[in-house]
Amino acid sequence: MKQPTDFIEAKNISVSFSQHEIFSNLSFKIFDDDFFCLIGKNGIGKTTLVKTILGQLHKTNGEIIFSKKFKSSLSFGYVPQFRNIDQDYPLSIRNFVSLRLFQPLVPWFSKKEKDIVDTALKRVGIFDIASRKLGSASGGEKQKAYLAQAILYDPQLLILDESTASLDTVSKFDVMDAVKNLNDKYGTTVIFISHDIPLVEKYGKHSLELKGDGKYSYKKIN
Repeated sequence: MKQPTDFIEAKNISVSFSQHEIFSNLSFKIFDDDFFCLIGKNGIGKTTLVKTILGQLHKTNGEIIFSKKFKSSLSFGYVPQFRNIDQDYPLSIRNFVSLRLFQPLVPWFSKKEKDIVDTALKRVGIFDIASRKLGSASGGEKQKAYLAQAILYDPQLLILDESTASLDTVSKFDVMDAVKNLNDKYGTTVIFISHDIPLVEKYGKHSLELKGDGKYSYKKIN
């Protein structure tokens, strides 16, 4: 069996705000092609930890080591929690996904740009409904549109921040199946922030549970 290689390693990291310690001496690894699940109650510091990993927040102590494979800001995509979109939202799914394209100085897209969008739509399974207005799409279809937008430039790391929290059960598994396909078929490393233990147990490869008071649990799932 192929030995997993490190993608991100955290060594004894600590973060504090106004003398309030969020977490301390936290150590774990995220492997290349990992499906890494970050769990814990609200306010425990899950999103803070991800921002710290990405260098958006300053850590108090410790070290975060990235693989040389992780090269630039385009190397990660981010899918937020479900966002309400009005039914009369005018953009189609395709045009919404296209918003993340680097805009040229001309008001049309090149063939290369169209191909980039088509590839993302196909990978998450919404190419056939790409002309549908985003406002009239189901909750799961909207989340897949956000997912397609996040993977537009084929990121090495995909971060899902409670992105299935407001979906019904069928839609949750549909969206997560699309994420698993990205992980399995295209080698996208995933960080999944969630409270949903059944989803974590079904899709995750490793988990880190923040428990507060400096305690945490890191383990292999599948």
